[in-house]
Amino acid sequence: MLDKNRIRLMTKMAQYEKTMAPEDLKISSYYKKDYASLNTLITAIWVTIGYALVAGLVILCNVDALLKDLTVTKLIFIIAVALGAYVVLLVIYCVCAGSFYKSRHNKAKQRVKKYYRDLSRLGKMYMKENN
Repeated sequence: MLDKNRIRLMTKMAQYEKTMAPEDLKISSYYKKDYASLNTLITAIWVTIGYALVAGLVILCNVDALLKDLTVTKLIFIIAVALGAYVVLLVIYCVCAGSFYKSRHNKAKQRVKKYYRDLSRLGKMYMKENN
């Protein structure tokens, strides 16, 4: 005999298995702090690469204007401003990335818990049907 609740539960679980389960299981296999730290480090590396590329392009485009009246004081000031902007940008990105990846880990962990709970309910439905 077909049970509508069991069919609905199986359909919902199959949809989850196809769409989000592989990524959620991978994410939830890490501890929250490890997952957030690893991805924040990766974000910091990409921000550094991006900032270096943009700074290199800005310097390359404005090399004539920069070298025209360049003094040691101006050079130190430009380097200090560039490093200050880099540090501020890096801190903002790392804080945002850390909170984003912690939130992502929490959501994945909740979905995996719900999936395992549904799996347990489905098993109980089968056991109830067999008895």
